[in-house]
Amino acid sequence: MTMLVHITAAKNTRSVRRGGIRAVSSAHGGPSGVYCLPVLPSYQITHQWVRELRRGGQRTLVAVYFRVPDDEPVEVGHYGRVPRQMTSTEAAALIAAQQDARGYQFFIPRPVAAGEIHRIRSVNQVTGWRYMPDAHGRPPCACPVCNPAGQYGAAKIRRSFGDPDD
Repeated sequence: MTMLVHITAAKNTRSVRRGGIRAVSSAHGGPSGVYCLPVLPSYQITHQWVRELRRGGQRTLVAVYFRVPDDEPVEVGHYGRVPRQMTSTEAAALIAAQQDARGYQFFIPRPVAAGEIHRIRSVNQVTGWRYMPDAHGRPPCACPVCNPAGQYGAAKIRRSFGDPDD
């Protein structure tokens, strides 16, 4: 059984314990499911999405650890590329073999039942990357999609790096 981790808001903890993880996300317009990552020896890679997901406005996130069968079909790939379909064991091995596994993700096209959940733990809230895995040293994008009006610091970024609408 492959151990995976899903990052969610702490306010969802009771609901997840009671009913599992709902399949609310959809991958590339396909069926709904759950995004997650395999548990790897590196805490940083396993929980890499925490900091980026906090940008959505959640103050505290938790890690939901669960197991799926080794032959469970999943989609795996880098977040900016088209994913490949394979079994959960093959996908975990693919991510573990990467030189730089930042930005990779699993997608399970079904909900996760409460009985499959192994543990729910708090996680370090500053683990991971923001914007993109190699964002350090690059100027932020000032376009309205990446920096919508009203987002904290968006006006300062548009002033510093130029608003593309000007």
